[in-house]
Amino acid sequence: MSSSLSVYLLDVAATQALIGCRDDDFLTGVRAGFADDLVRDDEYHRYEIEEEGAPTADEALRAVVHGRPFSEDRNHAFQYGYAYRRLCELSGSFLPNDCFTPHSGDWLSTVDEGLRAMGITAVSLDAFGHGAPPAPLPYAHTPACGQWGPEAIAEALKQYEATERSADGSGRAASLEPQVVEAVTQCLDWMRRAGTRPGHGVIGFRF
Repeated sequence: MSSSLSVYLLDVAATQALIGCRDDDFLTGVRAGFADDLVRDDEYHRYEIEEEGAPTADEALRAVVHGRPFSEDRNHAFQYGYAYRRLCELSGSFLPNDCFTPHSGDWLSTVDEGLRAMGITAVSLDAFGHGAPPAPLPYAHTPACGQWGPEAIAEALKQYEATERSADGSGRAASLEPQVVEAVTQCLDWMRRAGTRPGHGVIGFRF
């Protein structure tokens, strides 16, 4: 079974502030922008909604924007994760993800090993694969959600530059499989884009 990873470049603090903002004008705009998507999601999750009592996509979106109420059933948490992703999609820019979509097995861990081989420990793809959305959103196994904040990205880029300046910098990359090098390079591209914009980071969702 394959997975996908969707990543967004955005102002992390500003995006998180949308959770619980209680701005009904904003909510109306989000509903309009994702009207077809909300209908498709309800059709896809019809069983969970009709038979298991999960909130509709629209109900979940309203709960996220208003900061409540959230279902106490953990099996319903996925809807809030998808709603948060819509906020990220609206406020951010979608980043290239062809090295990670689709992927299978422990690919994210494999690329994390590649990042560490290049001296990068400040960020990890595991944050996207096993992370949790910001409070008060409930944790969902799928979609998993995580972030690389601006401070972590700045530190990661410093770590990479230090490795590149070291005597064995080029040798470290040469020791990695070509697919891993390509994926590490894509991660560096995400971080460099964020690094040029104050307050910006990367929020990712694994499906």
